[in-house]
This record gives sequence, structure tokens and C-alpha cells, in this order.
Amino acid sequence: MTFSHRFDPSLLREYDIRGIVGKTLTEADAHAIGRVFGSIVARAGGTRVAVGYDGRLSSPAMESALVAGLVASGMTVLRIGLGPTPMLYFFATTLPADGAVMVTGSHNPPNYNGFKMMLGKKPFFGQAIRELGEMAARGDVVSEGAGQAAERDVAGAYVTRLLQDYDGGPRALNVVWDPGNGAAGAVLDRLVAALPGRHTVINGTVDGNFPAHHPDPTVPANLRQLITEMREKKADLGIAFDGDADRIGVVDDQGEILFGDQIMVLLARDVLRAHPGATIIADVKASQVLFDEIKKAGGNPLMWKTGHSLIKAKMAETGAPLAGEMSGHIFFADKWYGFDDALYAAVRLLSVVARMAGRLSEARGALPSLRATPELRFDCEETRKFAVVAEVAARLRAAGAKVNDTDGVRVQTDDGWWLLRASNTQAVLVARAEAKDEAGLERLKAAIAGELAQSGLDAPDFSGSNTGH
Repeated sequence: MTFSHRFDPSLLREYDIRGIVGKTLTEADAHAIGRVFGSIVARAGGTRVAVGYDGRLSSPAMESALVAGLVASGMTVLRIGLGPTPMLYFFATTLPADGAVMVTGSHNPPNYNGFKMMLGKKPFFGQAIRELGEMAARGDVVSEGAGQAAERDVAGAYVTRLLQDYDGGPRALNVVWDPGNGAAGAVLDRLVAALPGRHTVINGTVDGNFPAHHPDPTVPANLRQLITEMREKKADLGIAFDGDADRIGVVDDQGEILFGDQIMVLLARDVLRAHPGATIIADVKASQVLFDEIKKAGGNPLMWKTGHSLIKAKMAETGAPLAGEMSGHIFFADKWYGFDDALYAAVRLLSVVARMAGRLSEARGALPSLRATPELRFDCEETRKFAVVAEVAARLRAAGAKVNDTDGVRVQTDDGWWLLRASNTQAVLVARAEAKDEAGLERLKAAIAGELAQSGLDAPDFSGSNTGH
């Protein structure tokens, strides 16, 4: 039977494959991904692929189509069923598997879905995803083979391993959890039942309609219900997850949100006690406070590109025991396996808080207070976005500015810093700025607007965007 398949161009992203179900993503696409990815694994000498899926309404059908494609490529498919993305990573990393595919729309709206992949023990992204699309178009697959599928129950082993690294003090914490009706579901119930302290789970039922709120913990509005519940329970902290539980959100005992880089400060200090002088990685959107605090704690801060696959690859290259992104992806290689896992990050954070002499709000309040914008995303044509960043970088260098071009342009000034980068996954530019005070932040925003104007673009809407950080 001749095979050939063309994907919608928007489907193949830098870090994973993602699209709108029924429009840019179909079950035929899922089958083709299985057929081609299975061929890639086979040509690398592999025979076994682990597969999991999240709680979206479209995920069971997408998983079935994916598995059929893998089986047609001769793979033995190990189906771990519904659960968080990190549980699949755990299975693929600790048990014999030559590849892994997670069916998940992550933090996207309910009508999206997608695929995150591993080849061997490494993330499958970037050029590899583009080549998968090219192989599908030209029908470059192995001969149809007689593979097989078998179910595996990994949840118990995963929860047991998560609990192994809890090392809190005598203090019993009162914690509220909000998985946002996402895929953490039953795994989270098993985890909190075994953790010390008092635990309340809201929105724990897996529901692909996400009836309570959208499962993206980086958006403050999505944490309002958690904060309300915390106040009623007089909780020590609150923890939220995105739809597939690879990103974490944290709220302290005063109802204040800790951003990804603030969470990283607490975790980095803890990791550096065991690994003095170690490299700690954060993405270019992170606060200067994080890089400064890593240095103060005796670590070697490394600023790197945004993107969970890129961060994982850099961790493996540098041997860093910890990395994190503003988006709430936290990666532990200290005691763990180097992949982003919000459940594991939560266990490690609870350990830190349980050992604190004071409260989490006191630790947050002790950090330097700066003024910052959130991540500002604004439309820019796909064919223009990288060119705009290059134009801005060229002008800044010609003017003698202090520019870090690790990922876009991050410009250091006497007021603080500002960032402009092109999204790898959408037709948008991303801007962010951070300053010592309000007046400095206004100057940084004016600098961003001025550079964009020179490239023929309007500035993003800065109104009401300033936050203490």
C-alpha cells in the first residue's frame, strides 16, 4: 500500500506538533505521524515506542490513530493511557523504550491537540520535526510491518518515584492544588494521599471541556479560584498545573503569585547546596534577579533560548542539575531525569517550604523588588518576524548598546533590560522589560516602541501591564 501524506504547514512547530482539531489537525495526521515516526525509530534500530494521552476530548481518537500508524511501521507500542506528559517521559526514560509520543494540546484551548515526542532518551524537535513532515510528503517510510500494541500501568511506579525525593522538615504543610481539570487527575490524587500534611484538590476531575477555567497557570486570572480556596483553607501555598502537567504555577500564603523565575530562585538555592558551583539555566525572559541570586548562591547562571526542547538539550550538554523557564517549565537533573515535570517540581518545592524557618511569602518578599511587564505577545507576519528582530539587533549594535542575542535581543541599560524575540510557534513577536522603578520601566517601553517603529510596526499594548516582581 503506497503511503504519502501532507501536513498543514502550521502543524509542525519548533518544539512539538500542534494544531486545531478538525481544521489543521486530523486523525489522518495522527496516523501519518505514527507511520513516519515509527519508521524513524525502526531505522535507528528501535522496536518499542511508548504512547500516552491527555484529557482532551479528541485525545483518545488521536491516540488510537497514532498507535495504528506506529503498529503499521512494525513497532511494539506500549500504551500507558491517560495521564500527565511527565509520566510518559518517566516511562520512556526509566524503562526500555526507543521512542515516545504524547498526545497533548498542553495549555492550548480545548479545540487544539498535538504531539510531544522523544527519540531514544532525547527530545525530538526542530529540524527533526521538519524532516518528519518531508518524509511524510514523499512517502519515505519503512515497509508496512506487523507491529503490536500492549497496555502498561505506570502510574503507581511514577508516584512512588515522585515521593522518593520528598525531603521536607517536621512542618506539616496545608496545600491547595488545582490541576485545572487537566491530565494530572488520578496521579495527583495518589500523590497527595501519600504526602505529609493537609491537601485539598480542586478541579481534579479530568474534563477536556475545562469547565472551571483554562489550564494555563501563567495567566493570573486562571489562579483566582485557587487563591479563593487557599484563603478559605488558610493554606501555606497553592500549586496549579497546565493541561498536561509539565508546567507549574505557585501561590504563596498571602495569595501572591510566584512567577517562574521566582520559583527557580528557591529551587536553585536548594540545589546549589548539594552542587556548589553548578550551572543553572534559565530562559531569556527570566528576571535579572534570578541570574543574580544564582550567582549569590554560588552557582553559574546561564541564560538560554526559550523552549522546553531547547532547554532540555542544553541541560544535557552542560550537565546542569536544574533549569527553568518563565512559563513554569522546571527541569531537574538533580536526583531526577532532566525533563520538565510540574509534579516533581511541586514535590521539591514542598520540601523546600517545609524546611523553611518562615513562610513562603517572607521568602518571596525578601527578593529584590523590580517593576516589569508580563510577556507581551503581538502579531507579526510569519515572513517578517525574524527579520524585524535582526533589524533591531543590527541598529542596537551600531549604536553600541549592550546586546545579548542568545534568543532574539535582550538589551541591558542603566534602567534594567528589555527583550524582543520572535516566537518559534506563532506569527507573533514577544517583548518584555524589567526595571528598578516605574520611571525606568517607562523608558524601556519607549525604547521598545521606538525600535519597532523604525521597523514599521506598532508597539504592543503596554497599558496596565506593569507588575511588581
